[in-house]
Amino acid sequence: MENRRGELLDALWEEEEEEEDGVAASAASTLCLSEAKDVQVEMLEKARELFQLCDKEEKGFITKLDMQRLQSELPLTPEQLEAVFDSLEQDNNGYLTPVEFSMGLGKFTGIELYQGAGSTDHSRHEETFESGWSDDLDQTDDEEEKRFCSMMEQLGAAQVFEDQSEVQELWTRLRKERPDLLASFEEFLFHVLSYVREVHYEKESVEQALKRKETDHDREVRCLYEEMEQQMKAERERLLCQESQRHNRNSLLQKELRNKEQELEKILYRQKKLEHQLQSLNSEQLETRVQNERLRLLNENLLDQLERTKWELEVAKGHLERLQKEAQSEQEQKDRDVFRVSKNMQKEKQSLLRQLELLREMNKKLRDERDAFEAKKLIHPCNKGSSSASLAIMPHW
Repeated sequence: MENRRGELLDALWEEEEEEEDGVAASAASTLCLSEAKDVQVEMLEKARELFQLCDKEEKGFITKLDMQRLQSELPLTPEQLEAVFDSLEQDNNGYLTPVEFSMGLGKFTGIELYQGAGSTDHSRHEETFESGWSDDLDQTDDEEEKRFCSMMEQLGAAQVFEDQSEVQELWTRLRKERPDLLASFEEFLFHVLSYVREVHYEKESVEQALKRKETDHDREVRCLYEEMEQQMKAERERLLCQESQRHNRNSLLQKELRNKEQELEKILYRQKKLEHQLQSLNSEQLETRVQNERLRLLNENLLDQLERTKWELEVAKGHLERLQKEAQSEQEQKDRDVFRVSKNMQKEKQSLLRQLELLREMNKKLRDERDAFEAKKLIHPCNKGSSSASLAIMPHW
């Protein structure tokens, strides 16, 4: 805001320079008014030069430290310059605007500039300067107040400017001193107000866009949260399903292991039975030695197959136990290991079934041979007495 006031004052100063010739021409008609205006123009120009000398950074305002740059222009000590700054600073905000500086510096500058002249000239210049500035500050009667308020209402500035005193002060000065610039000032105010409204509208638009963006962001976060909840729920269900499947496969393997153990017991029982049969056959007659030898060889083959089957079963059992231990420490590989073990067990089961079928066929063949042997004995009853006695004591199968 201070920068805009400084720019406005610079614009007014430039326009005053351009129309300085017109002011001089109009001053020729009235000598007294011309002298007063010349003094005011001179003082205004001097104030402008001093302000620009202090504000080398073109900030639009000056501080107490900037005032020290006037020591080369004014015959004032640093303490006097600080006193001047304190007297000009009415708002106690730590800085001076171009308007505050120009309006308040007149009496100090006027006194020093015209020092050394006659006391009459000094008093006249001081009175002229102070009267010129006092007209700007004090001549705001009720009619001007109404006109200013009406102008501000027409421009719609009542809602924009919280403090209209500075604008009213500048408007009053222009109306009294430079009425030809009043229309330009009002137009400038209109553009400023339009710019402020546009900025306010853009601010509201940005706020609404931010609110919409925040709402969209909240909705996206909520959707992502719901999606994450659904994914977590699905993952929990999947893990529970996998655990149930692993438990079912483990139960199935345990059942298959028990079945294999029962089959092994049956095979061992059959082995013992075959051994008993072999011992009984060894006590038979000499006529049956050849048959017994064949049965012995067959029994040996069966024993070999049985041992091989036992070994394979033990291997399968050990493999299954190792798989069970590995399943406890390596859950990720359990599915593939169980599948491989199940496949091997199925193959072993099929192998055992084939071996069992072979044993059955061999047992049937032995029985058939025994029946044929008994039938042969019945057909030849006149065999040796020892043979008959031996056959009589043979166990009945």
